[in-house]
Amino acid sequence: MMEDFSNEEMPRNQPSVRHWLRYIEHKKGSPEHTVNVIFERALKELPGSYKLWYSYLTLRRRQIKGRCITDPSYEDVNNAFERSLVFMHKMPRIWLDYCQFLIDQCLITRTRHVFDRALRALPITQHHRVWPLYLKFVKMHNIPETAVRVFRRYLKLYPEDAEDYIEYLISIGRLDEAAMKLAYIVNKEDFVSKHGKSNHQLWNELCELISKNPGKVRSLNVDTIIRGGLRRYPDQVGHLWNSLADYYVRSGLFEKARDIYEEAIQTVTTVRDFTQVFDAYAQFEELSLSKRMEEAAGNLNPTEEDDIDLELRLARFEYLMERRLLLLNSVLLRQNPHNVQEWRKRVLLYEGKPHEIINTYTEAVQTVDPKLAVGKLHTLWVAFAKFYEENRQIDDARVVFENATHVPYNKVDDLASVWCEWAEMEIRHEYVLLLMSLYLQILMYLVT
Repeated sequence: MMEDFSNEEMPRNQPSVRHWLRYIEHKKGSPEHTVNVIFERALKELPGSYKLWYSYLTLRRRQIKGRCITDPSYEDVNNAFERSLVFMHKMPRIWLDYCQFLIDQCLITRTRHVFDRALRALPITQHHRVWPLYLKFVKMHNIPETAVRVFRRYLKLYPEDAEDYIEYLISIGRLDEAAMKLAYIVNKEDFVSKHGKSNHQLWNELCELISKNPGKVRSLNVDTIIRGGLRRYPDQVGHLWNSLADYYVRSGLFEKARDIYEEAIQTVTTVRDFTQVFDAYAQFEELSLSKRMEEAAGNLNPTEEDDIDLELRLARFEYLMERRLLLLNSVLLRQNPHNVQEWRKRVLLYEGKPHEIINTYTEAVQTVDPKLAVGKLHTLWVAFAKFYEENRQIDDARVVFENATHVPYNKVDDLASVWCEWAEMEIRHEYVLLLMSLYLQILMYLVT
């Protein structure tokens, strides 16, 4: 029986790995040094045994557990690992245990070298076992340059994990490189997020990153990227416009930010997008005004220039709020320029401004297509003519009515209503001869 073999008998009998392990198990109650010597004898006889090496290295690590990492025994175990790798260099488990052991000792440079040796020694099909621990190691220490190089090597094999690299870059403040990498995967059509994020979500993350960090993201053209998003994601126009304006605000280019807000509210086509942009624009102007007022309150000797600047900011804010309904109406007309009711609402918004009213009526009757009109188109023409009549411009009213009779309405009743309104105007102003001429025109129209 194996249990009866003495130390001298073991070599003569040339036992197998199983016999050595049984003998070691029998001696496990002996002093540590004795057990270690037996393991060393076994490994000298069977240096290619993975079981023996794994058991021995596990035992050696367990023996020094809890000791200070400066204890010389740690280096003895390190040497044991090195000796094992002469024979076990194709065994990923041995490499991983060694790397973890070095990590626990906080030996940064040595650990990195061992990881690199492991990747060189192991076949590429085994690298997936090494990389997770390697990445964990470089992220847990303040070695950003090393970590970036390691990540770049890793992504050559596993490009689908680019999001992890981006997260790490953001965590160490390398936002420019993070933005470039994020822009790359957003434009890569075959990229699939391992976190289940859609391309749209990744795009939003990119916009947020570049718009909120103008001083740190310098390698990308932010304006071009976000405007590209406006064409690419029409359902997120409001958010993207705000991101672009926010970028210029954070860059200190306030006039450029205003230009962006103005461009946005003049081009959005949905009420939701308009509300998002307008609210952000109003908040921007309000904060600008509040900050200037606080500065003015603390200035005991304000200059005329200070007063003018404050009045200008106040006027900007008031003008923006006054235009809200008109701007919203413009959005609705961009949605459907053939909506008669919205055109009439627009006229009401210009109450007391005859020049703007005339321009609005003119634009309306030129824009609305009779075949696409929503609502009664003839009422727009009649209202236009009555506006001139109310302002005692009868000749202009007649011109409007004349043009209105040539419009190809969908219903004959609409044309008849125009003729009737025209006739009633002539009656109100007692232009008998013109009225007779008008009736004659109506009769001729009916005959033809």
